[in-house]
Amino acid sequence: MAEGFARVYGVNEIEPASAGLAPAAIVQPLTKHVMQAKNINIENQRPKDLSSIDALSFDLIINMSGTKLPPRIPVDVRDWPVEDPMGRSEDVYIAVRDQIELLIMSLVLEFRREGRSAASPETEPHKRKTRSRTGSGSKTALNSRR
Repeated sequence: MAEGFARVYGVNEIEPASAGLAPAAIVQPLTKHVMQAKNINIENQRPKDLSSIDALSFDLIINMSGTKLPPRIPVDVRDWPVEDPMGRSEDVYIAVRDQIELLIMSLVLEFRREGRSAASPETEPHKRKTRSRTGSGSKTALNSRR
């Protein structure tokens, strides 16, 4: 979910990627459904394992796994307490979606206030690469559980 919101809302501020500590085999249909209700298409997103990414290539890691990441990661890590909706009702998915949307919107506004927009040529090389981590649950985008 976070990756989908970051791609739409942070188009000039964030280069999002998503990975999980124990990624699911597929993006859950209910996840796709609740995102589509916000007109955000995540059909082409696939769960990826954390080991498949180069954490050092990112400026910021958003951790939504509920698990502390290894301290050896020399990148700014922010922990977002987001519930894993896996196996829960559609109402829970909607609540989690809405929470993630607000968190991503706040992050994008923060980057804009800092003048980190990638829209201007002089800042293009510094476009923020933001990684989502997915833990053992099923959250996609900016680090979550699955």
